[in-house]
Amino acid sequence: MEKLKFMKIAYNQAKIAASQGEIPVGAVIVCDGKVIARAYNKKQQTLNAINHAEVLAISKASKKLKDYRLEDCEMYVTFEPCLMCVGAILSSRIKKVYFGAYDTRYGASQLLTENKFNHTTPFEGGIMEKECSEILSTFFKDLRKSKKK
Repeated sequence: MEKLKFMKIAYNQAKIAASQGEIPVGAVIVCDGKVIARAYNKKQQTLNAINHAEVLAISKASKKLKDYRLEDCEMYVTFEPCLMCVGAILSSRIKKVYFGAYDTRYGASQLLTENKFNHTTPFEGGIMEKECSEILSTFFKDLRKSKKK
């Protein structure tokens, strides 16, 4: 039940992103059962390719805890993290990541199954998968329609 509660918060972040013309991905970081950071994609707004929801949430959580190590934290994100975000997740030592929709093209969580990193983070996908997939599908469908006009 906790997973659903926090994924709904991440999903609301994704809705904010979509309303601002950003790819609708939202992330929250939870520590001791409390949300300590929330973020959504801001690549378009900032014209910065690294401003994914996960990276922004990690930055906020690190500032709040005054430590880059987020060992007691969990992340909830609406879309399976890409390679860059998985690197940031590993570097910040997040305890566990829960994600909604699977990214069959660029999702990188499967890279962690046989790694030689000094820190590992388990990933669990499929939480609110339908909703998280639909918001992305709708966003890109609407984007393609607007480009045809």
